[in-house]
Amino acid sequence: MPSGAAAKRVMLLAGVVMLALLIAGFVVGAIGSQMFGAPRFLAQPAIHLPPQPVFPISAAKESLGYSDYPKEAEEKPAADAEHPPAAGSADHGDAEEEHHFKPMGVTQFAITNTLLSAWLTSIVIILFFVLGARKRAMVPGRFQSVVESIFEGVLSFASSVLGPEMACKAFPVVATIFFFVLFNAWIALFLVPIYQAVGLGSGGLWDFELKAHLIRPAGTDVNMPLALALISFVFVEYWGIRVLGLGYFKKFFAFGNLLRGRPSGLIDVFVGILELISELVRIVSFTFRLFGNMTAGEILVVMITFLVPFVANIFVFGLELLVGLIQAVIFAGLTLVFLSLAVHHEEH
Repeated sequence: MPSGAAAKRVMLLAGVVMLALLIAGFVVGAIGSQMFGAPRFLAQPAIHLPPQPVFPISAAKESLGYSDYPKEAEEKPAADAEHPPAAGSADHGDAEEEHHFKPMGVTQFAITNTLLSAWLTSIVIILFFVLGARKRAMVPGRFQSVVESIFEGVLSFASSVLGPEMACKAFPVVATIFFFVLFNAWIALFLVPIYQAVGLGSGGLWDFELKAHLIRPAGTDVNMPLALALISFVFVEYWGIRVLGLGYFKKFFAFGNLLRGRPSGLIDVFVGILELISELVRIVSFTFRLFGNMTAGEILVVMITFLVPFVANIFVFGLELLVGLIQAVIFAGLTLVFLSLAVHHEEH
C-alpha cells in the first residue's frame, strides 16, 4: 500500500537523521572534541546540590557572588587607580576570578529553582485531573479514560494493602504523594532541554555562561524529599493513634512486664526501643532514597548530554522514566505498608 511505503520512507528518513545527529553529537561532544580537536558544543556542566535562589534577583546575585565585586571595587584605595596592576600581577588575576556559588543562609528567604519546579509540578497535576474530570460522561472519552484508569490503579493498589475501607480513607494523601513524585520526575526529564539552557549567568549573547538554572527538578533538592517523608511519617502516626488510641504507643513503651517484675520485661523494653528507632529512621530512608535516585538521574542525563549532545540522551530518558515510576510506587507503597502495620499492629 502507498501509505505503508510512505510510512517506511518516513521512518527510514527519521532513522538517518537520528544517526547523523548521533555522529555529529559524538564529534562535537566532550569525547569527540578531545579525539578530533573539534570545538566543543556545550560548556562543562556544573551540578550544585544546594538549591539556587532565582528571585529576588538580589538574592540570586548574592548567592552567585556577583554582588561582592562592586563593593570590593569601591573599597580599593584611589592610589590603585593611578598605578594599575601589571597584566600578570595577582590583582589582575583576582579580577578574572570565577564566581563561586554560595549556599543560602538558614535565615534567608528566596524563591529557588527547585521551588519553581515544585510549583510547576503542582499546577500540571491540578490541570491534568481537573481537565480530565471537567466533562464527565457515562461513556468516557480518551482523556477521561486515562484519568479514571490511573485513579483505579492507585486505589486498587491501596486496597490490596489496606483493605477497601481503610484504602478509601488513606487514598487522598497516598495518591497525592504518588502523583507528585511521578509528575515531578517526568516533568524534569521533559524540561531538560529548557531548564539546562535558561537561567542566570554571565557573558554576552555568544559567550553566555550559565551559573544558575531557572528551573531544576525538585527531587534533587533534599528539602522536597524530606518534606514528603515527614508528611508520610505524620500521616502513618496519625492513623495509628486514631485507630488504636493510646494503645498504639505500647509497641514503643512496653514497660508492663518490667513493672510486674518479670525478667522478660527487659526484652520488651529493648524491642520497644528498636521499634522507636526504626520508626524514626524511616524519615531518613525515605528522604535519601528519593533524593539519591533523582539526583543521580539528573546528573546522568546532564553528563550524557555533555559527552554526546543531541540524541544520545534519548536512550537515558527511557531508563529515567522507569526510575521515576518506580520511585513513586516505592514511596507510596512503603507509606501504605507502614500504615497497614500501624493500624493492624495488635493483630501481628
